[in-house]
Amino acid sequence: MFRRITGRVFQEPGQMYLLVGLGNPGLTYQNNRHNVGFMVVDEIARMLGESFTRVESRALVTKTDYQGRRIVLAKPRTYMNLSGQAVQGLSRFYKIPLEQILIIYDDADLPFETIRIRPDGSAAGQKGMKSIIEHLGTDKFPRLRVGIDRPPGKMSTPDYVLQDFSKDQLVRLPLILEQAAQAALYFVINGITSSMNQFNRTEI
Repeated sequence: MFRRITGRVFQEPGQMYLLVGLGNPGLTYQNNRHNVGFMVVDEIARMLGESFTRVESRALVTKTDYQGRRIVLAKPRTYMNLSGQAVQGLSRFYKIPLEQILIIYDDADLPFETIRIRPDGSAAGQKGMKSIIEHLGTDKFPRLRVGIDRPPGKMSTPDYVLQDFSKDQLVRLPLILEQAAQAALYFVINGITSSMNQFNRTEI
């Protein structure tokens, strides 16, 4: 079962965070495994009573306050492979330091129902992350990976990630999205090290 996570409130005013979910825009891709980053950011917006109503720097965005922090939630409209354009534009416009940017995306190397938070690292073949690293000029920024399992049999990874979640996975998906959303908000309040200690477990 999931646990409700609440972070302690910091007192420093004016801190802004950028939480970016990766995916592909359009109804065709809406329920694809590759769009789980979009799904997590949508869940964060739902939890905070927000909705995406404007486009900035080639991304759908909404802004909100959470426990003394200002948060920009974003879903790039560039398609996955060009995600870096949106992230670079938003980070520059809002002058958000790298350590306060969290990228949320799918990872076929992680089992389903697993999330992992890391402070940095390579793209590991994920095209959206590759684009972001190229545009920011560094891989030293936090990320939250949501496991979607390896493709079955001899199916290629590109074909697998662009398929919708299976019926069985869809039943379990809402709890995974909730936990990932909680992890992202916990990161905003408590930082990367505490978030890894809290959420990088074998099972959710």
